[in-house]
Amino acid sequence: MNLLNGPEFSRLQGAINAAEMRQRVISNNIANVDTPKFKRSEVLFESLLEQSMGSGNSQFIGRRTNARHIPIGQSSSVPEAKVITDETTVMNNDVNNVDIDREMSLLAKNQLNYNFYVQQLNHDFKMMRIGIEGRA
Repeated sequence: MNLLNGPEFSRLQGAINAAEMRQRVISNNIANVDTPKFKRSEVLFESLLEQSMGSGNSQFIGRRTNARHIPIGQSSSVPEAKVITDETTVMNNDVNNVDIDREMSLLAKNQLNYNFYVQQLNHDFKMMRIGIEGRA
């Protein structure tokens, strides 16, 4: 049994990695708020994960009894987070498109998401530990 290699753990690990990457990208955007011709970047992960998982209305999910079996009805891989640059918008006369208020709110939102993901990971490890030790 692969507890740490399951799809739930992989999605949680991917979300934590995306939140870390998003922190760096938003910090870079904030640092370059006054740089002429700088274009803001953002991280795509949640939408890629949603696309890879499908609509979520799968009515049939195959049971795998061997690791070599092909997964049916569920996504077995977590997509990598991607950094994209917004080249189409302009905020200032110097062609910079960083809105400091938006970036600060995105930073706060990302911090809350990251804290939630870490708490969920700690909870999962705590439940495994309780299962192994047999006490609450």
